[in-house]
Amino acid sequence: MEAQVEQLDGDRVRLTVDVPAHDVHHAIEHATHDLAERVRIPGFRRGKVPTQVLVSKVGKERVYSEAVDSHISNWFWSAVARSRVQPTDQPEFDYELPRNGNEDWRFTAEFPVVPRPEPADWKRLDVPRRRVEVSEEAVGKELEALQRNVAELSLVDDRTAKGGDVVVVDIVSELGFGQRDYVFELGAERLVDEIENAVRGLITGETREVTWELGDGSQRQGAVTLNELYEKVLPPLDDELAKSTSEFDTLGQLRADIEAKIRDRLEEEADAQFRVDAVDELVKASNVDPEGLFVEMRTRELLQGFVRSLQRRGIDPNAYLQFTNTSAIELEDRLREEAKQSIARELVLEAVADKLALEVTDDEVRAELREQGEVDKDIDEFFERGGAERVRPELRMKKALDQVVAEVEVVSPEQAEAREKIWTPDKEKGKTKKPKKLWTPGSKEKP
Repeated sequence: MEAQVEQLDGDRVRLTVDVPAHDVHHAIEHATHDLAERVRIPGFRRGKVPTQVLVSKVGKERVYSEAVDSHISNWFWSAVARSRVQPTDQPEFDYELPRNGNEDWRFTAEFPVVPRPEPADWKRLDVPRRRVEVSEEAVGKELEALQRNVAELSLVDDRTAKGGDVVVVDIVSELGFGQRDYVFELGAERLVDEIENAVRGLITGETREVTWELGDGSQRQGAVTLNELYEKVLPPLDDELAKSTSEFDTLGQLRADIEAKIRDRLEEEADAQFRVDAVDELVKASNVDPEGLFVEMRTRELLQGFVRSLQRRGIDPNAYLQFTNTSAIELEDRLREEAKQSIARELVLEAVADKLALEVTDDEVRAELREQGEVDKDIDEFFERGGAERVRPELRMKKALDQVVAEVEVVSPEQAEAREKIWTPDKEKGKTKKPKKLWTPGSKEKP
């Protein structure tokens, strides 16, 4: 679906949308089916009216009008997403009905949009970046994990089960079915908490009644019996461990490698957080606070995505709200704030890109796709299908953020905190203002 954006007076735009013939045909078929279910025609049962008879009775204009009315909103919002405009109110549509279902069709929509902000001077922004330090405790945990991977199991019969033990259990439900001689490690989170907690504290041969919750929110009762109990006997931390678990000959070399990998991971996390903080500071300094229809639509998308993520994990949304002591209104309000900040980041980064006249070349698109592991043949097909135009806006914002991150002033968290405490007239004035609630475009945060 192609769309062209025309800037009108003020903060209004006109979106011209070209709807492919196959989408028009689908809409007409859908409208015909719906009308056949609703319209009573003598001699035919509802839903069994042939298309030609239906059209002859109600008229082609009504069928086409029904098709447009039921689909134009989805076509509009699909075009909005591709064009990266942010409506603040419902659009005013202008069109003529399709002549048939075998031709492309066009409509226009005029609507107000979120004003493009003027970005603050990001070179004057102080953005804290976390210092990366690798603790001995973190290295020690990695070494212990290696020890546990190659540990020997020793049968235990003189104590109760505890975390880290390997157990062999029977789990039998009240209905008579279950799992016999099931082997797992306590604390590895392979079973629901209720069953794991029931096993803890048992001695070999002992049985305990347990109630656990299923994925659909219902409960089941049963019994768990500890058949065998093993403890892990860890090998010593020495050169032999290094040789048996890695390509290194000495424990010192292994320890240095582990420390380097942890440092690299923490540096990546610090860099990612620094980019988030940089754009957030720019949003605040630029006074970006989006409102209106586009915020509500983004909120709905986030809510639908959150519900789908719960359902994929077998969690009932209502059960989640009850478990987290959250109301549906509170969840929606929280997602609305996320939507507002997401849009605010997009707006300010697009404004930076405009100010710097940034463009994304085909070569840059190809380089990005190669970095993601795509091969040239697939990249060529991606370009042929028009995929480059879909990713170009995202890459343009990424270039803008790269520029901002490279030019803000990097300070330590301690410096940022100290500067925040320094009194300024602006801060005194700001005490009477409502604080802005901000978020982030494309954020993976979970509510």
